[in-house]
Parts: sequence; C-alpha cells; structure tokens
Amino acid sequence: MESNIYSATGRRKTSVARARITPGKGEFKINNRPINEYLTRDTLVNHAQQPLLATEMQGSLDIVCSARGGGLSGQAGAIRLAISRALCLLNEDLRSTLRKAGLLVRDPRAVERKKYGQPKARKRFQYSKR
Repeated sequence: MESNIYSATGRRKTSVARARITPGKGEFKINNRPINEYLTRDTLVNHAQQPLLATEMQGSLDIVCSARGGGLSGQAGAIRLAISRALCLLNEDLRSTLRKAGLLVRDPRAVERKKYGQPKARKRFQYSKR
C-alpha cells in the first residue's frame, strides 16, 4: 500500500525545513500559518514556491511545512529545497526539470567564523603607522 504523503527535509544557512506534500487543492501552510502571512515579503513567497512553478504543480498539491532556525530568507531557501526533494519522491520524472532549474542543490554558503585579532570575520582593526 502506497501512502499519499511525501515528506522531505531542506536546509539553508542555519534554517531547517520539513515539507509534507499531499494531493489536494493548493493549500500552502508554514508553521500552521498561510504562506503569505508567514513569509511577509513577496520575493520570499516566490522563492519558496519556485519548485511548484517550475513543475506547474501549483493548485494541485497541499503543502504543510515546518521551519525553524535562522531568519525568513534562510527558511524560504530551506522550504524551497524541501519541496523540491518531496516532489522528486512524488514523481521521479520531475527530477530532471528541477535539476535544470537548479532547485535540487543545497546552497552551501554560511556565515564565516570570526577570527581572533580581528573585530569580525574579515574586517581588520585600524592600522596606525605612527
């Protein structure tokens, strides 16, 4: 028996998101709130919905996400990766479409650590010759 719930995890910076996809009528919730209410900027909403737009699946799936850690931008990126991975579990044929759009690659960029003898990661203390 095959279940109709497809679940996947995505990460970005220090954010972690878990997405659960079920066939439905297009509801999209993040932490039990509608996507437009949780991700307050339109650019972040578009970023999180990119996998659905690339595969033309918006309106046919219900998506429930839980996101934690980091800020809204990192969470939107983590949600995007989680949805992309869950869509691949739903239908293996979508993998090439998502791969071409660059939606299955985890963004490895993270905050660089602060070094000793410097005020920040790369900034130096002011140099005085005399």
